[in-house]
Amino acid sequence: MKIVILDGYTLNPGDLSWNEFEKLGQCKVYERTSLTNTDEIIERIGDAQIVFTNKTPLPEKVFESCVDIKFVGVLATGYNVVDVNAARSRNIPVANIPTYGTAAVGQFAIAMLLEICHHIGYHSQAVLAGKWNSSPDWCFWDYPLIELDSKTIGIIGFGRIGQTTGAIAKALGMDVIAFDNYQSESGKAIAAYVELETLLETSDVIALHCPLFPETEGIINRDSIAKMKDGVIILNNSRGPLIVEEDLAAALNSGKVYAAGLDVVSTEPISGDNPLLTAKNCIITPHISWAPRESRQRLMDIAVENLKAFLAGQPVNIVN
Repeated sequence: MKIVILDGYTLNPGDLSWNEFEKLGQCKVYERTSLTNTDEIIERIGDAQIVFTNKTPLPEKVFESCVDIKFVGVLATGYNVVDVNAARSRNIPVANIPTYGTAAVGQFAIAMLLEICHHIGYHSQAVLAGKWNSSPDWCFWDYPLIELDSKTIGIIGFGRIGQTTGAIAKALGMDVIAFDNYQSESGKAIAAYVELETLLETSDVIALHCPLFPETEGIINRDSIAKMKDGVIILNNSRGPLIVEEDLAAALNSGKVYAAGLDVVSTEPISGDNPLLTAKNCIITPHISWAPRESRQRLMDIAVENLKAFLAGQPVNIVN
């Protein structure tokens, strides 16, 4: 059996092992494959029966050309890069990785918030640059420092990751409220569920942990920002298109939004003309919430188990 991994580098830049895949068949790993050259994708898949992809697209043309494909594994939770209908029409199951980075992503959301509140990185660099030893006072700070105790965090999307963020925020003394169309007992133990309007109007911090659906695309926009408190903090390490970036940039520059912490943007890698690159008080990181080694190892382990389950005739985590 031939296994092709089209873009393995982001999952495993060298600190993990592909051995478990190699035990299951003849395995070829490409660090990167073109995102736009379908002919290259088709050539690299060739007559492989098993294909794993992270961000390399698999449109219908790939399935038309690569007739030996029997199984597609997505090395991520999102699977929009695969034409799942084309795969389904050929009886090719597509499996994703539904839960691997819950702890890491929740931790990262709070890390962005704490950086906004204390600007630890900036102040460390200021000390190293000599600003403290030349200070007339025994301490200094160049940004307002914010205490989170008793402030309200509103979390839009309160599944596993949202609840993890909420639990950490609660441990910091924050009041946690949440909006989600599906309420759970585990969620109620952490937060008070409220309507979206209430969350927008009363939150000091708003964190996005919802999936990207037509009804959530652009949920943070000029109109929703206008309903928020002046000086609100916005966090997004879910999906970039949840935010209308021009509207958020304008709100940051006007001061309506005090700060934003973003690990995702609408186009990735980020476009050089993205208005958030020049917006005030905007932290942007390169989509790394998911990337601690422990999280990536978990992802790889689940991908292997997905393949083993398929080979055993009992496929799991099938999205089509």
